Amino acid sequence: MKTSTRIVAALALGFGFSTVQAEQPVLKVCTAENEMPYSNKNGEGFENKLAQYVAEQLGRKLETVSWTDPRYFIRDYLDKGLCDVVMGVDAGDPRLLTTAPYYRSGYVFISREKDGLDLQNWDSPALKQAQRIAFAPGSPAETMLRAIGRYNDMFNYQQELAGFKSKRNQYVKYDNDKLVNEVASGKAEIAILWGPAAARYVKTSATPLTMTVIPDNAKRADGEKVGLHYSTSIGVRKNDSALLGQLNKIIKDGQDNIEALLEAEGIPLLDQPETAVSMN
Repeated sequence: MKTSTRIVAALALGFGFSTVQAEQPVLKVCTAENEMPYSNKNGEGFENKLAQYVAEQLGRKLETVSWTDPRYFIRDYLDKGLCDVVMGVDAGDPRLLTTAPYYRSGYVFISREKDGLDLQNWDSPALKQAQRIAFAPGSPAETMLRAIGRYNDMFNYQQELAGFKSKRNQYVKYDNDKLVNEVASGKAEIAILWGPAAARYVKTSATPLTMTVIPDNAKRADGEKVGLHYSTSIGVRKNDSALLGQLNKIIKDGQDNIEALLEAEGIPLLDQPETAVSMN
């Protein structure tokens, strides 16, 4: 009788343990397989670290779901339920629900300290004089280089940076560390990049580099404003307002911790505009 009682008790305890294990909450986060310094499959990017922090604050186990092509991952991963959260999306992105911004940054000019280039805005003489300027196609940097008449000058150089691959119907990746190293090595005088994408490589460069945030007052030749400062949020599916609320609370309560992580990366942080509100 005692033996059967112990067996029943053991079975009950075992069933309870299995239930707890099965119900352990998981936070599935969509991350790039190799889009440094944001994220990679080894968890070395700053967005990997932010995702870990968010999961810990939610009391969940982090599970990463990696994508390779940024053009379709929201449609093919988030919308189909393969992940719950996307780090590092533009605040107000209409494809999903976005949290209150957790940081704001801007595009930067990068040059060698020893060159002493006076790079303050798009009228800076150094932009007219530079032989080579590294930038990512399709970015505001390209738009403004067109506006100041330097885009065509850089066409052959851009083809070289892309390894002479055609951009038609395919994703051509421009590595941020390579673009920064173009300046560090002297192959280009200036690079124009999104600050968070460049900060890690500017900070760790063996050649001292200068990174200057570009003022957010740029205009195209037709007078249309070109945005250079952006706020970044966390995204969830449009029907997941409950998770959105939890994430907004984490951002509000943990802002100091989040900023410390970003500052350790060397990311230039800007004040949020007064209009920045929670995206619900």
